[in-house]
Amino acid sequence: MKRIVARPLTRENFADFGEVIDTNCDTHYPINAGKCERFHALAHCEATGPDACVIINIFKGTPYDFPLKLSMVERHPLGSQAFIPLSPRPYLVVVCPDTDDGPGEPHAFVTAPGQGVNYPRNLWHAVLTPIGENQDFIVVDRGGSGSNLEEFHFSHPYEISLPEGF
Repeated sequence: MKRIVARPLTRENFADFGEVIDTNCDTHYPINAGKCERFHALAHCEATGPDACVIINIFKGTPYDFPLKLSMVERHPLGSQAFIPLSPRPYLVVVCPDTDDGPGEPHAFVTAPGQGVNYPRNLWHAVLTPIGENQDFIVVDRGGSGSNLEEFHFSHPYEISLPEGF
């Protein structure tokens, strides 16, 4: 089993896979007579196909044991999928580049507290993976007709480890 150690999630090291959603950005300004700060256009949602629309969900995730045995990834061909945590806890993000034979080697990231991610259409990714305790997320994705889920099962699982200190 090949071992992959997760690294911190940053805009720079995640740019090839999607968007990081957090308030560490330049796209913010005050609104509501200065009583609120708007962090604008942090991610771009996609929804294509029959009856497509963007929907908002709440997912209640249960933590996984580590090291994680990664045997399956999924992707959504008809829409993007954003995960925004409702608590200031880190979670694991695992993504794979697309190759002619399916997903390539996984890349693993640990979020900083409060960071979210937005996966574009067709990006291979692991399932929601909280670390240490239950965690709730707002999930923005596609609703509508048609099949918007593809799964890929690796012939040999990967072992995903958290960095020192977790």
